[in-house]
Amino acid sequence: MTDSALDASVDKLRADGAAPSVVAAFTDRYRRLASGETGYVHEADLEPLTDPPVLADQALDEAATRALAQTAVIRLNGGLGTSMGLAGPKCLIPVRDGLSFLDIVVRQVLALREAHGVQLPLLLMNSYNTSEASLEALEAYPDLPVGDLPLEFVQSREPKLLADTHMPASWPAHPDLEWCPPGHGDFYPSLYASGLVGKLRAEGFRYLFVANIDNLGAVPDPRLAGWFAATGAPYAAEVTERTDMDRKGGHLAHRISDGRLVLRDTAQVSPDEMESFIDIHRHPWAHTNNIWLDLEQLEEVLEGNQGTLSLPLIINRKTLDPADADSPAVFQLEGAIGAAVEIFDGAEAIGVPRSRFLPVKSTADLLVLRSDIYEFTEDARLVGREISPVVRLDPRFYKLIDDFEARFPAGPPSLEEADSLRVEGDFTFGSGVVVRGDVELFSDGSERIPDGTVL
Repeated sequence: MTDSALDASVDKLRADGAAPSVVAAFTDRYRRLASGETGYVHEADLEPLTDPPVLADQALDEAATRALAQTAVIRLNGGLGTSMGLAGPKCLIPVRDGLSFLDIVVRQVLALREAHGVQLPLLLMNSYNTSEASLEALEAYPDLPVGDLPLEFVQSREPKLLADTHMPASWPAHPDLEWCPPGHGDFYPSLYASGLVGKLRAEGFRYLFVANIDNLGAVPDPRLAGWFAATGAPYAAEVTERTDMDRKGGHLAHRISDGRLVLRDTAQVSPDEMESFIDIHRHPWAHTNNIWLDLEQLEEVLEGNQGTLSLPLIINRKTLDPADADSPAVFQLEGAIGAAVEIFDGAEAIGVPRSRFLPVKSTADLLVLRSDIYEFTEDARLVGREISPVVRLDPRFYKLIDDFEARFPAGPPSLEEADSLRVEGDFTFGSGVVVRGDVELFSDGSERIPDGTVL
C-alpha cells in the first residue's frame, strides 16, 4: 500500500469537484489509516468528566439576548431514514400533529425570533441525498431566509476504499455505491468550502449553534448563548446525565496526558473495553451533539489548517454494496463533529437537562416522542417528563417505519405512567391503550391489543 492508493483517491475526489479543504480532510484521514491508527480511545488514558457547569446556574438577561442575536443555527441533515426503511430524508418523517422533524425545527426558530427580536438564521448541512427534498419542504416557510444567507450548504462525499489495498473502490454497475459520506466531522471542511464562515461574520454573527436535525430538544436557548459568549471559549459541548438508554452513546472525558476534553464514541472503543464504556456511573455525562462555536476562533483554526481539522479517525468497516454481503470489503473513513472538542484550546462542556436531548435513532424513540409523555406547545417545543420510559420494540416487526405505523394504527399508547415497555413479537395496538409501570409483551404469533386495554 503505497501513496499510489492515496493519489488515486485524491484524483477521484478532484474529478468529482471536491474543494481543497475536503481533499485535505480526506488526505489526513487516509494517512492516519495508512499509519496503522485504529481510532480507539483507551480507558486507561481517560479521566471521567464529573463536574461540568450546569445550565440551571445561568441567567436569562440582556447579555444572553445579545448573544442570541449574534447566533446562527446549523442543523445536521445529511441522513436518510434507511435504518427505518425510508429512501428519503429522515427529517421529513412525521412526528407530531402531521409535522416533520424539519417542520418543528423551523417553527422553533421562528418562535424564538418573535420572542426575542433576533434574526437567528437557520441553515441545514445537507448531503447530496437530502438537499433537494429538504429545500422543497422549506418552501412552505417563505419567512425563514435571513438576508442573502443560503438555507443550506452541502457536505462532501469521498471514495470508499478497498480494505485489502486501500485503492478507491470501483463498482461500474452502480457507480454511486463507490462513494460514501465522511461522517458529520465533514462539517468543518464543507462549511469552510462554502464560504459561510466569512459571510456569517460579515453579517454580524459571532456564534454558531449546531445540532442534529432529529433532536427536537436542541432549541438554541439564550441562556446557553449568553454563557458561551461569557466564557470566551472557542467551542462548547452540551452534555446530559446518562441513563440506561445512553449506554452505547458517546461521552466526554479528560485525556490524562494533557487534560483536554475528548469525545469517545462507540466506534472508538476496543471490544475488550466495552464494559467500561457503557458504565454510566463511571462516565455519567452523555454527549448530546449540541455544539456551540465561536466563528472568529473557528475561522482562525481552519485558516491555519487548510480549511479543515485533524479529527480522530473513525474506520467504518462495510461491504461495497451494503445489500450484498459478497461484495468487496471496504473502509469508510469518517470523523465526528464532536471530536473537535480536543482540537480547541479552552474547549468547554456544560451540563444541560435531559429535555435538550431527544434523539430519534429508532422507531422506539419515535414512539416515545409521539406519546403523551410530551406536550407539544405553541412555540413547537416538546415539554414533558425529564426521564422517558425505556422502550424496546422487536426489530422483526417494528424496525421499518411502514411496519411500525401498521402496528400503531390509532397512534401510540399512553406512556405517561410507564417506566418501561418491551415488546417481543407481533402486536398491533388498538386505540386508547395505556401502559403503566414496567410492561413486557411476548408472543410467538400475531396478536391485537384491544381498544382501551390497560397494561
